[in-house]
Amino acid sequence: MLKIENLSKSYGKHNILNNISLELPAGKCIGIIGANGCGKSTLLSIIAGTLSYNSGTITILDKYPHSAANCSQYIGYVPQENPLFDKLTALDNLKFWYGSDSSQLKEDLSNGLPALFGITEYLKKRVENMSGGMKKRLSIACSLAKHQPILVLDEPCAALDLPCKEDIHNYLRNYLKAGNSVIITSHEESDIAMCDILYLIKDSKISCIDTDTSSDMSALTEYLR
Repeated sequence: MLKIENLSKSYGKHNILNNISLELPAGKCIGIIGANGCGKSTLLSIIAGTLSYNSGTITILDKYPHSAANCSQYIGYVPQENPLFDKLTALDNLKFWYGSDSSQLKEDLSNGLPALFGITEYLKKRVENMSGGMKKRLSIACSLAKHQPILVLDEPCAALDLPCKEDIHNYLRNYLKAGNSVIITSHEESDIAMCDILYLIKDSKISCIDTDTSSDMSALTEYLR
């Protein structure tokens, strides 16, 4: 569904990502782990089309070149920082992300993701007055306003209570069962447990973790401490 080949990113002489390659199959969840500052969020921002890169290629759905237009159409992105407009209500934020497609928003408020996440209960509430769980649910709903087949999540469950984490995990399982794909970075064991494939970024390079080998599992255990 998404393929990255020999991607590199640097800031001046500082190399952040060096020849990164990975493939995201349909219906699968990829987890990207690594120490703080290793380049995980940088990679997700590049995939989502919000950050440029120096070299390499990214292909979406085996045919669409990586561009801002294609990213917004096929990739939903929830960054670690709150992407919402704090002074606006939940409904106004949804309207912004849904754009001119008011009929789709109306339908989703009835039986789509906003309804599933219980956002309809606080549509008139300003973001600045919401709990962390409310904001995260709303962020995910806004990111998938176009019903994109790929969802990119940066630390989605950090600092959330257990019920909110379970709501997000349940939705992601159903999202994957429908043939969609997820890329996630997280320090949460419950998030990582959802992943079909794990990659570790270390020293600007990426490697696939084989959970069947003791050495790779040792690296994963060390990361989660």
